[in-house]
Amino acid sequence: MSGETKSVRRAGSSDRETVVRLLDAAFQDDPVSGWVFPDEEGRRATHPLLMGAIVDIVLEAGRVEVLADGSAVALWMSVPDGERGRQGHEAAHESDPDSDSGDGDGEAEDEADGPAQLRAAIDPDNERIETMGRLTAEIHPRHPHEYLWLIAVDPARQGEGRGTALLRPTLDRCDREGSALYLEASSARGRDLYRRLGFTTMERTLVLPDGPTLWPMWRDPQPG
Repeated sequence: MSGETKSVRRAGSSDRETVVRLLDAAFQDDPVSGWVFPDEEGRRATHPLLMGAIVDIVLEAGRVEVLADGSAVALWMSVPDGERGRQGHEAAHESDPDSDSGDGDGEAEDEADGPAQLRAAIDPDNERIETMGRLTAEIHPRHPHEYLWLIAVDPARQGEGRGTALLRPTLDRCDREGSALYLEASSARGRDLYRRLGFTTMERTLVLPDGPTLWPMWRDPQPG
């Protein structure tokens, strides 16, 4: 890849549809997507809606980064101390402009119901959407970190180092600033790649009910 191709920019709302299409293409055959949407025909129709909901959350509360040529995208959330569960599916309520402001107790209840709200918005009959959100929130670390929610590379351009090129600026910045990173790898291949980038597998894995395994991974700042 050329230096220009390797450059990373922050995506905005005008990039939404392009980002959703890329995520949908990259994750249609992912083991976790297959578990959430076991019916292949239904997955083709509903999976883009889930990807769109996630992108909306991150555009609102995190950051979306893309390679200059649009071949790879990463979705990041900054998680401060004690904010386990506010990221990921549990943040779905934050992108809802019609959510009731209410009192403090109501807001806490809304946050806890984030996975249920996402399920209701995407596919009310599919309890696995909600289950996925609750299980990933349960294992999420409380320590401050940058959370890599999703990263996707155009299926036609995989194996060319584009994912690593997209991650590198954030990895380097976190090393300089002394910040940790966290992700859940959804395949053994991905897990091994992240290990080469300095991530280590945490003690607890997540085995989805009658489904695939996710590997929570943590990366401490690396010495210069």
